[in-house]
Amino acid sequence: MKKLEVYDPAMCCSTGVCGPDVDPALVTFAADLKWVAAQGVSVQRYNLGQEPQAFAANPAVVKEMEAGMDRLPIIAVDGRIVSTGVHLSREQLVRKLDLGTAAAPADQASSCCSPKSGCC
Repeated sequence: MKKLEVYDPAMCCSTGVCGPDVDPALVTFAADLKWVAAQGVSVQRYNLGQEPQAFAANPAVVKEMEAGMDRLPIIAVDGRIVSTGVHLSREQLVRKLDLGTAAAPADQASSCCSPKSGCC
C-alpha cells in the first residue's frame, strides 16, 4: 500500500477548512485526499500548529523547513518528498502516486456526471 504524507503549515484545524474565510483550494485538496484514500492509499496529514512532533521526527522535512517556511506544505510519497510549497491537484497526486489510468483524475467521487457533460 502506498503512503502519502502531507506536512501542512500551521492552520486553524487539521485541514484548514474552517473559520469564516475558507480557502477553496484547501477544500478541493481535502476532497482530493479523501478520494486518494478511497483508491487504497494510506493518507496522513500533519498540521504544524497541532502536530509539531511529526515534523521534528522527519529529518528530510526539518531540512526543507530550514530552507524556509514557504516550503510548506511538504508532500511525501512512501517517505520520499515529491513536492514542496503547494497543495497538489488530484491529477498531480495521481501521477506522483503512480495510480495509473484506472484512477482517472477527472472523475469526481461526489458527482454523477463529468464536469464537461453539462448535466450538473
